[in-house]
Amino acid sequence: MEHVTHFFLSIVDHAGYPGLFLVMMVANMGLPVGAELIVPAAGALAATGHLSSVWLVALVATAGELVGGAVLYAVGYVGGRPFVARYGRFLKVDEKKLDRFDAFYQRHGSIIVLVCRFLPFVRGFSALPAGVSRMPKAYFLAYTAAGSAVFCFGLAYLGSEFGQHFDEIAPQIHKATTAFIVALVLVLALFLAARIAYVRRKASQTP
Repeated sequence: MEHVTHFFLSIVDHAGYPGLFLVMMVANMGLPVGAELIVPAAGALAATGHLSSVWLVALVATAGELVGGAVLYAVGYVGGRPFVARYGRFLKVDEKKLDRFDAFYQRHGSIIVLVCRFLPFVRGFSALPAGVSRMPKAYFLAYTAAGSAVFCFGLAYLGSEFGQHFDEIAPQIHKATTAFIVALVLVLALFLAARIAYVRRKASQTP
């Protein structure tokens, strides 16, 4: 995984914003790119003058994630369950996982898409079951854009703060990135728990 991430980092380093867009797009089409390190690295490149702006880094990364997610969503939407049954194993998605996603989505709605944007190893292929489940396109795009924006802007800023020292302290950056993601997940988990409690309480009050 480390070698794969370094390969994609080199693409960003040499190709700039188009490379960043491409890397973030394929990261959200199921490839194990390591976006949790790519985005901070791009932020560091902006801080050291290799890229023009940390805000543009975050914007391009968000756009790449949105396009990649939309492509995978469309594949799931058009291909449906037969596609998952035939090719899902390559993206670590099977019928059981799809059933769980369907059930959870039916109970708690599109907020699940937002939560998935912050879960490593899930965010890269979460658009596929959303498409298979025929989640409304507008909700999928809105929640994906919102989650990706927070993820990319936060990590790009984190990388820019370390600037020239990024290569020296990459392991620490990875830990800081993990802490950032964990904190966001905890906040979203609390929100989701509150929503679940509300739904259950409302259901129990229904005659």
